Amino acid sequence: MSKGQYKLLAVDLDDTILNSRLIIPDCSRLAVEQARQAGVRVILATGRMFCSALPFARELGVEDYLMTYQGGLVKHAVTGDVLLHRPVPLELALEVNELVNRYGYHVNIYLDDVPYIARQTKESELYTSISRIPMEEVGDLGSFLRERAQDPTKIVVVTREELIDRLQEEVQPLFGHLLHISKSKPHFLEFSHPQGNKGDALAAIAGYYGVAREEIIAVGDSYNDLEMLDYAGLGVVVGNARPEIQARADYVCRSNDECGVAEVVEKFILNA
Repeated sequence: MSKGQYKLLAVDLDDTILNSRLIIPDCSRLAVEQARQAGVRVILATGRMFCSALPFARELGVEDYLMTYQGGLVKHAVTGDVLLHRPVPLELALEVNELVNRYGYHVNIYLDDVPYIARQTKESELYTSISRIPMEEVGDLGSFLRERAQDPTKIVVVTREELIDRLQEEVQPLFGHLLHISKSKPHFLEFSHPQGNKGDALAAIAGYYGVAREEIIAVGDSYNDLEMLDYAGLGVVVGNARPEIQARADYVCRSNDECGVAEVVEKFILNA
């Protein structure tokens, strides 16, 4: 595309615009500001909770809709307006929780932007260190869900990578036609609404603003970014992503520790 034809830049947070220390480097912060000054709408697209993503939006000066929970919740960073919320049906959430409980794996369940767990574990401590959000301990999650009688926004299983891969192989034929199942990190397996993915959420945001998919750049690093990368006119993957993710990209930029997002803005927005 020629200069000025990209109108929307969707950027993942973890391992994409955030570096390995979980901070936004100055070069990427400047790049986002330059993109916005060039008239490009910047959307943060993350598997994080809304309350976990919001501080980064404020740091970047992004006053727009945030794509959170893999796309299960799209909510405005300033007004709080909800463009879409696609939660997991309660009965399916109960089935997933029951199956995972057989293995004793750690589970997070999200209601009203609050993460709930059965008990504190080393996995919950890991998750909290990344999200910076405390988790609510409620005992048996199945009983808690039945009592609340509410569809959760998302379910996350946290355990070792080899166990996550084995679990995904088991649950895909059982729930893959009913839920969106993806890995956001090698040790996180996430269950969301079948349309609760970044691709469908990006399509909804684009439709709301009247932006064609050919006018969109998406930047990501992981399996949960694939639908977004496929939907965008230009799908960019950072250099720290796994080879199978890079293989799906239209362009591979520098890593998250080398200001890859800044490279994308410079190459495709400022100097196109």
